[in-house]
Amino acid sequence: MAQVYRGGQPRPAGHPNRLTPHEVRTREFTARRRGVDPVEVREFQARVADELATLNETVRQLSQENDRIKRALRDWQTMHARECRPPEDGNSGHR
Repeated sequence: MAQVYRGGQPRPAGHPNRLTPHEVRTREFTARRRGVDPVEVREFQARVADELATLNETVRQLSQENDRIKRALRDWQTMHARECRPPEDGNSGHR
């Protein structure tokens, strides 16, 4: 799959609008007169980015496991189909 770079991080082309942990960590906000504590914002951003990275890794691992299970099922179906094939002697009565 082609790669698109957002925030300096490679992303699959099929998901160009998904946030990356890097984007969450490095996002800057405009200062306002009665703003929030920037330290608290950075701490929260770090927590969200860490959680996002963990979830992305989990999705990657589950996708790989799903592909492995699909291949195993196809292999089993192929093997089972060979074993269950009726004899080809022409006496089965089916056409």
